[in-house]
Amino acid sequence: MLVREFDFDLPADLIAQEPADERGSSRLLTLDRSSGRLAHRTMAELPSLIEGDLLVVNNTRVFPARLVGRRVPSGGAVECLLINRVFTDAAETKADRADGELWEALVHPGQRLGAGARMQFDGAHTLHGEILERRFHGRRLVRLSTGDGSAVDDAVDAIGHMPLPPYITRPDDSADRDRYQTVFARERGSVAAPTAGLHLNSALMAALDARRVAIVEITLHVGYGTFQPVRVERVEEHRVEPERYDIGAVAAAAMNRALDEGRRVVAVGTTTTRTLEAVASAHDGRLAAGAGATDLFIYPGFTFRVVGGLLTNFHLPRSSLLMLVAAFGGRERIMDAYAAAIAERYRFYSYGDAMLIL
Repeated sequence: MLVREFDFDLPADLIAQEPADERGSSRLLTLDRSSGRLAHRTMAELPSLIEGDLLVVNNTRVFPARLVGRRVPSGGAVECLLINRVFTDAAETKADRADGELWEALVHPGQRLGAGARMQFDGAHTLHGEILERRFHGRRLVRLSTGDGSAVDDAVDAIGHMPLPPYITRPDDSADRDRYQTVFARERGSVAAPTAGLHLNSALMAALDARRVAIVEITLHVGYGTFQPVRVERVEEHRVEPERYDIGAVAAAAMNRALDEGRRVVAVGTTTTRTLEAVASAHDGRLAAGAGATDLFIYPGFTFRVVGGLLTNFHLPRSSLLMLVAAFGGRERIMDAYAAAIAERYRFYSYGDAMLIL
């Protein structure tokens, strides 16, 4: 299958730069997989569409991974986007942490920042950074420290900026600390939001409960790989980066019970979908409690063993996320649905409208 089969033209003014005025007020395009029927609805109608089903959300929390500072000693501007914490020893000690933490990061201006370059990020806390080595696709290995031995995480949380996606061209602001975060975000660790979950609010959660929709949480920490371009011509040759997940015993039991009872397991987002299907593929179609990492790449031809419904945003052309959605809904039907969404001027991408596939 060719990557170009997942291409489409999107008017730039349909790329949402701001969230909806109120969380939960977005439009909702629904697709019936069996008939191909499309319907234009709103998120307020979600509870009636999945009555009695099980909804699975991703409770990862985005941390402010973009650091803005200066080069040392020149004072030139520098930016650092933290991607992955790098652990050199499973038995890392408190003393090791006092010497700093190792992170894989993207830096700007990248061409000028090689091994040995130093950076400083100031604010309520001060972070010191040193580039240790160059890595693939412009990445760097960076050591971060606070100088006074305090926690790097605390400094990052205090002075970092929310890592809005590159297609949001405005600077982040204080409101993004709330709106680029789901209402059930608890487990710190993502550099991108599980954006389908941004549509849910307390009123919708209460309405879901009233319709006997059970809600369970899992965790998958979204990495920068979610924005990774597909650089190959054939879909099958693409690889996705591993991401860490955790499924609790209560959630696993609830999902297995729903499957046994013939109730749909409705995944909120592609991150949730990948986690459930990765675990099920390793456990004969069942969900098992535990933590791990998955690099599962879902594209058309994949057999879904758990997910019976998918709530998702509209994704970039040629992206692995669009390929996952096409695997679930059917490539032709999804591309037709995207064409309809564009014609009806739905808002696209992270702060955009939603799609429900049943």
